[in-house]
Amino acid sequence: MDKSNGMNYAPKGKASPVVEKGEFRFAAIGLDHGHIYGMCNGLVEAGGEVVAVYDPDPKKVEGFCKAYPEAKVVASEEEILEDPTIHLIASAAIPSERGPIGLRAMNHGKHYFADKPAFTTLEQLEQAREKTKETGLKWGIYYGERLHNEGSVFAGQLIEEGAIGRVVQVIGMGPHRMSANMRPKWFFEKEKFGGILCDIGSHQIEQFLTFAGAKDAKVLHSKVANFNNKQYPDFEDFGDATLVADNGATFYFRVDWFTPDGLGTWGDGRVFILGTDGYIEVRKYIDIARDKEGNQLYLVNQQGEKHFEVTGKAGYPFFGKFILDCLNGTENAMTQEHAFKAAELCIVAENQAIKIESADEITKVN
Repeated sequence: MDKSNGMNYAPKGKASPVVEKGEFRFAAIGLDHGHIYGMCNGLVEAGGEVVAVYDPDPKKVEGFCKAYPEAKVVASEEEILEDPTIHLIASAAIPSERGPIGLRAMNHGKHYFADKPAFTTLEQLEQAREKTKETGLKWGIYYGERLHNEGSVFAGQLIEEGAIGRVVQVIGMGPHRMSANMRPKWFFEKEKFGGILCDIGSHQIEQFLTFAGAKDAKVLHSKVANFNNKQYPDFEDFGDATLVADNGATFYFRVDWFTPDGLGTWGDGRVFILGTDGYIEVRKYIDIARDKEGNQLYLVNQQGEKHFEVTGKAGYPFFGKFILDCLNGTENAMTQEHAFKAAELCIVAENQAIKIESADEITKVN
């Protein structure tokens, strides 16, 4: 697993199949982001079989087949769409293309699993909402910073057990290493990646709704800026936002592309969760200058102070639950409305953001 670059970060866990061989067959369409490997790893470890792949770029397909040699290379998207034995399509296409791919998948009777951001516009989101209601199919979204991080998984379990009481505030930090020379052209085009709050901010908002036990929230304030990458005029390298949930919990998060090369991983992602009876900090990917291993959780409550190293212990339960949800029509992994609400709020935060042009000039985005 490459820890230097978030684009190629693809966690691997223990095999925990929830289905027998042949019960859940899936295919990949669109390999533009390396998250497709994390998505497929999770599904395969839960018993899914990746049976086909399509992307117009043969180099991307070649790399995918090295990781999943069982996948059949097909010549067109239609071959996958028209295969009645395939249950689900996974996609990490260019963000602006993920919504349309999902509509085509569901029009052919298939569940869909999109990398985040699943949408770049509210219009795409509304189309997806209508399509899931029409078909009854699942539109999963890969919010990997919670779903594929054992520290975050364990934090959710502690909250459910009441370890810190009622959650009243969450603070999230999602720094990323830019590695501009490794990024494709679309990465710098806002129309295609959706903006920093829509893109990597989606992880943050989804974890807030989950940890706070909220169904909805309001974006109170948001900002974006291009502080240090003026050669890419359409790019945003900084963003932050403040939200309040329908249950009164508050949230502040910051995302950026300023991770220095001296850090031992692609980003020092953290989350701080304040409850009425204690608090939790998760150091997701590294414990700087102390331990290169991530998944470090710190808990303080009425019983004392505790430190947990949870790598290999909490697992990634989302994927097995998601497969069973697709097969059984349940909503145990993540409700459809939760997945869509997080996507909605990150687009709203982006659309409403103040754009910081310079120290003395602030204008509205768009």
